[in-house]
Amino acid sequence: MKKQATAVLGIISVIIIAGCGGSGTSSSATPSNSSTTSITGKVADGYLVNATVFLDKNTNYQLDAGEPSAVTDTNGAYSLLIDPADAGKYPIVAIATKGVTIDKDNNLPVANTYVLSMHAVAVTSTSGGVSGTVSNFISPMSSQIRELMETGKYATIQDAMNELGTKLGLAAGMNMMDDYIAANNTYMHTAAQNMAGLMGSQMSTVFSNNGAAATVDVNRYRGMMGTIFSNISSVRGSGPNTQTTMANLMVTMQTNLPNITPGQPFRNMSTAFRGGMTGGTTGGMASGTTGGTSGGMMGGRTSTSTGTWTSAGGMM
Repeated sequence: MKKQATAVLGIISVIIIAGCGGSGTSSSATPSNSSTTSITGKVADGYLVNATVFLDKNTNYQLDAGEPSAVTDTNGAYSLLIDPADAGKYPIVAIATKGVTIDKDNNLPVANTYVLSMHAVAVTSTSGGVSGTVSNFISPMSSQIRELMETGKYATIQDAMNELGTKLGLAAGMNMMDDYIAANNTYMHTAAQNMAGLMGSQMSTVFSNNGAAATVDVNRYRGMMGTIFSNISSVRGSGPNTQTTMANLMVTMQTNLPNITPGQPFRNMSTAFRGGMTGGTTGGMASGTTGGTSGGMMGGRTSTSTGTWTSAGGMM
């Protein structure tokens, strides 16, 4: 685990140092023609400084040769210069790197590497049923919305935003893609902080090393995001119960995510985005108590008296 995490950090750090032309600006991987479009925005759970942002043309959640990229500046802002034809065609991904990226919430380096993203249609201001101006704000919220869209269950970004907002107990119609820091929405900010913490806790499982380069295992990443979504109503706050639930959920994911088959083709993760940690019963996925069931990541698992789990259908 420790060697794997070190490899991930080293390789991503090299990408940041070698591939970026300056803070907040696009790298030399931007289009060589003179006709480009600038995509600007910010990255957060708190605003993230020195995060790597790129247009993910092959949707593998990692920076590859030829993909326009940038590093966020001291305000967490980025500017990507891309081919106009690519606007709204590909997702944008941001990587917060352990020891390199600074979280403005506490002005400290992030404790773990984690991956954020924004769905392609959210890059434009009118596609996908979104009204008003889209800020290109990349956050744990935009990442969850992107993964909801990847399930194929939602016709528009607005539908996915409504689903996430309902899970978080927010008013109908709230723009879940909004910059919650600029809007002083402490509720969404706290939920995003907790989501980022859960995502970072799974770094050693979500990132894999094939002996030559660190890669993001998309199946496990999507399984992780589905688990967080399924339990988000329990991990959105700041009280001691939330912290206990988060700790239990971290352990559960560290146990269960390695059971997801790695590699392509990407599996349909729609069943991961349902239910919750307890599935409405006593016990539950995190506690491992007798008789608990779950409609979460594993699509329904039943605990035994020994605290082990047997599959009850669903994704696995």
